[in-house]
Amino acid sequence: MATVVKEIMTTKEVAEYLNLHPLTVHKYAREGKIPAFKIGTDWRFHKGYIERWIKEKLLFSPQARKHKKTILKKRRLR
Repeated sequence: MATVVKEIMTTKEVAEYLNLHPLTVHKYAREGKIPAFKIGTDWRFHKGYIERWIKEKLLFSPQARKHKKTILKKRRLR
């Protein structure tokens, strides 16, 4: 149980972790853009879900798609 509690982050902690303003994190949570849940009126975040969300963002970013296309083109040329 203690491990699960350590994995739960506040808006401020997530903001520091992601180098964002706390209001931006709050807005993303409210809009469903970041995995979050509410306890009363406060948003909470599971660190594992935040890390997975970051990885998904990196995989599907425009830079990642561009890099993937470049790799595919190089493979076709061989």
